[in-house]
Amino acid sequence: MERTAPPDETAATAPAGVPVSDAPGLLDGVPRQRGPRESVAAGVRESVPVEEPRLRVPRPWRLLPTPTGTPFTFGYAVVLCVTSLISAYADPALVHALLQASSTDVAHLVRTPGLVLVGSALWVAGGVASPFTIGFVLVLTALERRIGGLRTAGVFLLGHVLATLATEVPVGLAVLAGHLPDSSLHRLDYGVSFGVAAGTGALAGLLPLWLRVPLLAVFGGMLLQDLLAFTDPMTNWGHLIALAIGIATWPVLRRWRA
Repeated sequence: MERTAPPDETAATAPAGVPVSDAPGLLDGVPRQRGPRESVAAGVRESVPVEEPRLRVPRPWRLLPTPTGTPFTFGYAVVLCVTSLISAYADPALVHALLQASSTDVAHLVRTPGLVLVGSALWVAGGVASPFTIGFVLVLTALERRIGGLRTAGVFLLGHVLATLATEVPVGLAVLAGHLPDSSLHRLDYGVSFGVAAGTGALAGLLPLWLRVPLLAVFGGMLLQDLLAFTDPMTNWGHLIALAIGIATWPVLRRWRA
């Protein structure tokens, strides 16, 4: 009686149409061997070279606004440069008339609130050499690079409008109560300082702690010193109010940035 030999098991594991001796990576006589691709699929990963951390090169030019990187701050700075040149070289009578028409005093706020709130933010009190002018460029540039132009404009406008109302409404009530003369209704009030103060307070919330504390200490100390000097208490109170408004926006700004 003839006996038939059992089927070769290696033949069943070799790929179809490929001889057993030609199958790469397989050993003769050992069934169900994994090829190179099956080993990777089974969880054996090839080692990946670890990249060395790159050194961060300081880029001081990013402190200044650019037309593409910070269009809101750049365009606004150009407008302020133009109005500063007008106030420096135009006829003094014309300049006084323009500033008076843009003043956010109580009389103008009652008649044309929208016009004077916008117009007063087109001038810089003290000219281009004012500390608030430098603060405008540095603070709004840094803020816009973090949250964008529209949101930076919103923070600036929020501080400018709310701080103006917080300082002028009490003046109007004091005049009605007889505690201040009627001339207080026509007080000359203009500039970007309220918006800059709000932007500074907002920017502090987006900075690391080692930068946040010195910024608030230096800027807040400067505002307190101006208030104690008692040269223009209503405006000085407005700066502190605007700074507090900027600080109050921290939760919203951090969500925007995230």
